[in-house]
Amino acid sequence: MSALTVDHSTASGHEWDGLVRIWQETDAPEGCKVEIIEGIVTVAPPPSNDHNDIADLVHRELYQVIPRSWGVYQTLGAAVPSRGGLYIPDIAVVPKEAVRAVKSYCVPAAAAELVVEITSKSNASNDRIKKAAGYAQAGVPLYLLIDQWAPGGPTITLYGEPQGDVYRVLSAVKFGDPIKLPAPFDLVIDTEEFPVD
Repeated sequence: MSALTVDHSTASGHEWDGLVRIWQETDAPEGCKVEIIEGIVTVAPPPSNDHNDIADLVHRELYQVIPRSWGVYQTLGAAVPSRGGLYIPDIAVVPKEAVRAVKSYCVPAAAAELVVEITSKSNASNDRIKKAAGYAQAGVPLYLLIDQWAPGGPTITLYGEPQGDVYRVLSAVKFGDPIKLPAPFDLVIDTEEFPVD
């Protein structure tokens, strides 16, 4: 992973625009994920096959319960300028109206109804800490963290009720156990098929 540090402690709109321009112009190998995390442009390698398989399984489940006016996106940027962040969640459920309203590479993270991150060995701490705080601060109602690399073994944690930059844990299960997403999803995701890297 490579990184470019930009100080965002006093980030103005102009500085944010410059940071986004650097993000857009980063020449990363195909399939790599380029994000801005706390003012640092990062490049992560393409996800593993197990990672992609989990994303597909969750994606399929979500399409069974969301309204046609919402989309399930795997490469949509979610901007949190107040935290110097432009994340590319593994899955984001966003109303299509919000996606179509912005002619760009991203939407405000606040537009998402649900964000799903699937950890990779090289960036698990970003998903657990920095991105969780960013999504909470943006007011994303539900954050599902699928953590293959959790210290106690692979786990799935559902966060909700954001307050400031902190979420409340709504549910936590180990791989193999079902996890329920509350309304507006009312969905039980069976994780028995989730592979472990």
